[in-house]
Formats: sequence, structure tokens, C-alpha cells
Amino acid sequence: MSENLPSQLGEFVSPPRRIVCLTEETVETLYLLDEQERIAGVSGFACRPKEARQKLRVSAFTSAKIDKILELRPDLVLGFSNLQADIARDLIRAGVNTLIFNQRSVGEIFQMILTLARIVGREEAGLELAGKLREGLERVADSAWRFPRRPRVYFEEWMEPLISGIRWVEELIEIAGGETIFPELRYQHDAMRRTVSPRDVAAAGPDVIIASWCGRKVNKALIRGRAGWETIPAVKHGHIYEVKSTYILQPGPAALTEGVLQLHDLLARLAGIKPSAGLHPLERMDADFDNAPQAP
Repeated sequence: MSENLPSQLGEFVSPPRRIVCLTEETVETLYLLDEQERIAGVSGFACRPKEARQKLRVSAFTSAKIDKILELRPDLVLGFSNLQADIARDLIRAGVNTLIFNQRSVGEIFQMILTLARIVGREEAGLELAGKLREGLERVADSAWRFPRRPRVYFEEWMEPLISGIRWVEELIEIAGGETIFPELRYQHDAMRRTVSPRDVAAAGPDVIIASWCGRKVNKALIRGRAGWETIPAVKHGHIYEVKSTYILQPGPAALTEGVLQLHDLLARLAGIKPSAGLHPLERMDADFDNAPQAP
């Protein structure tokens, strides 16, 4: 009976050889799995690891060079979220296998990593990677348990309108030792359903404002100058900081490592605690972090 099977069967069961990644997190995951040779094209925002910058760039976040992607003849294109639905539609119409992940929580980030590992035939490597990432988060959480108090955090994902943090960001803030001021909004997938009013933020009175404006540089003077915000403890004491979107707004390994470490470093200072050994960020942080109070 096996003689009647099509000769292409081997191609059907082998992992994809030419993958295009429309967002950063799948690029970094493939590198961490040592499967970077499968990457044929990447998002223009891909920068982790630095070697990823040498890959051909074929997309932004909500737009892509469809013709350029088709020229690469990928056997799989990977994307993220409903915001890439139009790109996915065009690729599917062109006959390209396309998978759009939609992870919104820390747990779903781990699911994405394990799924991608299985897709490229590296399930055991995926389990090992997930184990290391989980261990890192547990170390951060253990360190945060030493805080005498948990600073109250307003995370600002966008500035007009004001949009509070997506679920994985809010969860990482809590793991890092903070208390979020709008915990109920994290479950809204649509960013516009996570909008808050300036009055809501002022009434909540956060100890610290952490902003990451989807790739745009944060304007702290704008935040400080909002009407009615002069009485907010974070504004009054100058605790307004930026975490780069690359580290916190891409739902993948960067957020689970550098992103949470930057959050923890800042929150530990505000709580008057030194982070546990080995939990300091590796990348350059907001220069104003140096003005945050230092633990004795």
C-alpha cells in the first residue's frame, strides 16, 4: 500500500524550511531554539538577537510587502494578533500557509513557544527553553516577596486615548512586585476597551507611571503636564519611567526576561529593596531609572 502514497509525502511531514516572521517574538524564539536558519524574512522591528537584523525585512506591524514575501516562497508565515488579519488574508489568498498567534497572557506566551517548537520539530528544546524562562520568572517572584510594600503601578500603553496595560504586561508587573491600578481591564483583547480617563488615573493615585508607547518615544513632559495629575504621587515625586516596547510589548522571550527584569529593578528600588543576585537587567534602561531611590 505504501507504494501508492504520493512521493511528496516526505515534504508533508517535514518541518517548514522557509519561515517568514511578521513580528519579533517568533524570531527570537526560533533563535533560542537554534533554528534561525529556517528564517527567510522578518519584521522590520526584529532586533533580538542582534543577528536578526541581518535577515531580510519584509513587514512592519500592520503592513507587509506581500510581493516580497511571495518571492521568498515561504512554506510558513507566522504573525500575531487580529491587527495582522488583513496581511494574513492576503497571504492565504495567495496560497501561503499562515499561522497567526494571539497570545495575551504569560501562560499563552509559553503556549506559543511550545507550539512553535513542535512546528519546527524541536519539542524537547522547547520544553527546555520554557523551563528556563519559567525558572527566571519564579526567581523574580521570589525576590518580589521580600518587598515590604508593593508599589502601585499605572502602565500606559498609549497616550491618546490613554490605554492601560495588556494582560501579559499587567501580569509581569505583578510578578515583578507591583500592584496594578486597573487589574480588571487586562482581560479586554481590544485595546480600545482598555482606555481610561485622566481622572481615573488621578483618582487611583499610582506610586509610579511606567509607559511604553508601542514603539514611540515616551514624552514624560506631556505626562507630567496633564491637568489634575500634579497631585498623583508618581508625578509629584518624579517616578515616570519608560520601558522600551521591544522589551515589554512583544509577547515572547524578551518580555519574560529583560522586560520583567527592568520592571523588577525599578519596583525593588521604589520598595527599598535590592533585587536578588542575578536579577539585574542586561540592556540599557531608562536614564531616569538612575534617579529612582536606591536601596541601602
